[in-house]
Amino acid sequence: MEPAASATMLLLLALLLSVAAPTALGGERTPTLLFILAGQSNMGGRGGATVGGRWDRYVPPECAPSPRTLRLSPALQWEEAREPLHAGVDVGNVIGIGPGMPFAHAVLRSSSVPRGSVVGLVPCAQGGTPIASWSRGTELYNRMVTRARAAVAGTGGHGKLAAILWFQGETDTIRREDALAYAGRMEAMVRDVRQDLGMPNLLVIQVGIATGQGRFVDLVRKAQTAVRVPNLRYVDAKGLPIANDNTHLTTQAEVRLGTMLAHAYIATLH
Repeated sequence: MEPAASATMLLLLALLLSVAAPTALGGERTPTLLFILAGQSNMGGRGGATVGGRWDRYVPPECAPSPRTLRLSPALQWEEAREPLHAGVDVGNVIGIGPGMPFAHAVLRSSSVPRGSVVGLVPCAQGGTPIASWSRGTELYNRMVTRARAAVAGTGGHGKLAAILWFQGETDTIRREDALAYAGRMEAMVRDVRQDLGMPNLLVIQVGIATGQGRFVDLVRKAQTAVRVPNLRYVDAKGLPIANDNTHLTTQAEVRLGTMLAHAYIATLH
């Protein structure tokens, strides 16, 4: 090949690579697979944060930062994701390790995900909230939809919403009427958020609660398995290690849950 032709081919290859691996303003890579993390404290993350009113700052290898894992900041900007992932989002609470980072790492390790993918995590969880606080028109619902829209817009057309990861229900174990109403409220929330995001078949992966703040844990768990909407997957947190407060998952439990959520997502790609 002539030198001039060779140089032209190299230039074309460089241009193709720059398109295949887009970068956002500020030098961060642009996420291509976006995941909404919503629910209450066990999604926000309390691993290592249940003793002494502070986080122990231990970050397991499965939660280490990576240039291929970003988070949408409270200011709606993409930045490198670091623990605690929900900092500035799950306000008023002591936050620790959650399932988001191990989920992202497990997804990116999968051969089922397109090579070069970048995961964008959209933290939205808020501790101590019943599902009624996530119905259409509420502050938390509106915040979730706003952050989801901003996440997509911030990719410049390179990213898509892949799923909502939902872990909530512990607060709904306090009152029997809330436990009995859970399935209907969950179905309505899923229908509404899909409609408002213009994604009628958006994947939702729901986590079955392992603990509760009240005595109707079994009723809520039964309601969770009774939710009937298309394209919903269920992952059960029961049996995972619980911290000394008898409510929140430990750090290692959150790591395991993140991997379980990733396996549930990957299974939908086959």
